[in-house]
Amino acid sequence: MSIYDIDVRTIDGEDKTLAEFKGKALVIVNVASKCGFTPQYKGLQELYEEYAPRGLEILGFPCNQFAGQEPGTEDEIASFCSTTYGVSFPMFSKIDVNGEDRHPLYTELTKVEDTGGHAGDVGWNFEKFVVSPEGDVVARFRTPVAPDAAELKAAIDQQLPS
Repeated sequence: MSIYDIDVRTIDGEDKTLAEFKGKALVIVNVASKCGFTPQYKGLQELYEEYAPRGLEILGFPCNQFAGQEPGTEDEIASFCSTTYGVSFPMFSKIDVNGEDRHPLYTELTKVEDTGGHAGDVGWNFEKFVVSPEGDVVARFRTPVAPDAAELKAAIDQQLPS
């Protein structure tokens, strides 16, 4: 299955697939508003501003599976992201990234190993997956890897369309 065929819902409630992002490098990240790593939103927005003109999209998927750190409604999440961090990259409705109700997108993403060679469940909020313009998941970075980390930027640079 291609990730481009997977159904998603925007944070504004619009149903779509990821097909509109075909041909772009992607960073897909599960996010939360009340987490110790929430300040990574700032770094993600800076990364987006730096790389979007070169063909990068960052896709944020709120998730409340880690210590209840994303309890809000979609409207509350969107407002928080916009007013607190100026988030302008695409945000989607709240999903599960692990377990029985894992979203199909995360079923595909979690097949990929991280830099330590571990695939499987997402460990915490702000785990980042890099996807090629062809839709292949090419890299996975666990939560502690900041948006401005050299290894994340190098993975993105390798996937930017020429």
